[in-house]
Amino acid sequence: MTMTRRLITLDGPDALPFLQGLVTNDVLPLGRGPGIVYAALLTPQGKYLADFFVVNTGQELLIDLPDQIADATLKRLTLYRLRAKVQFAPSTLAVSRGTGAAPDGTLPDPRHPALGWRHYGAAHTEDNTDWAALRVAHVIPETGIELIPDDTFILEAGFETLHGVDFRKGCYVGQEVTARMKHKTDLRKGLIRVTIDGSAPPGTPILMADGREAGRLGTQSGGHALAHLRFDRLDAALTAGTATIRRAQP
Repeated sequence: MTMTRRLITLDGPDALPFLQGLVTNDVLPLGRGPGIVYAALLTPQGKYLADFFVVNTGQELLIDLPDQIADATLKRLTLYRLRAKVQFAPSTLAVSRGTGAAPDGTLPDPRHPALGWRHYGAAHTEDNTDWAALRVAHVIPETGIELIPDDTFILEAGFETLHGVDFRKGCYVGQEVTARMKHKTDLRKGLIRVTIDGSAPPGTPILMADGREAGRLGTQSGGHALAHLRFDRLDAALTAGTATIRRAQP
């Protein structure tokens, strides 16, 4: 499945400082030249609202985000804007991505080297990459499947490994909860790769034999799947609908 993306331009002298106070990652280095940063916007309670790339193409500053959450995200950013000198507008560019030969002007996907490159230009192109297989292999969550607004905690979704959170930057919305999860608690559940025999829709509850819920099923590919699971229930007999779930071998 190809996820439709939307590009929003950011303009104004406060654009990067404005984002810096809201998102989970450090975007200020983009003020020095072309680059790309993966980040999330959280609720004050530390729960996921949106994930996106902040991009300096060399000509303009962009937010590259899934179309399905674009309107809600733009509305949220507008509410936070207050007196900041920053404007939002639709971009005329298109985003392309691939894992093969990269055209000039590409930027590496900052989440994982296996995810290849992203390019911002006049036309959209896709190569034949099996993105679902790559995401399952490398435990990369997707908006609306593994990343659920007002529900997901980003550290349980692997954002630290995906270079999507900076614990050294200043405050941002949801920072206190995220920092507490990092420094004061051990995660009891998280997103992992499992083996699946059969299939079930993403979001299907993963149950133990006694009916207790252990987690939730995500993307599936080639006999494996992503699952948000309690770590203390990994070795139990698990099912998701009619599918059987087992701990994946390293």
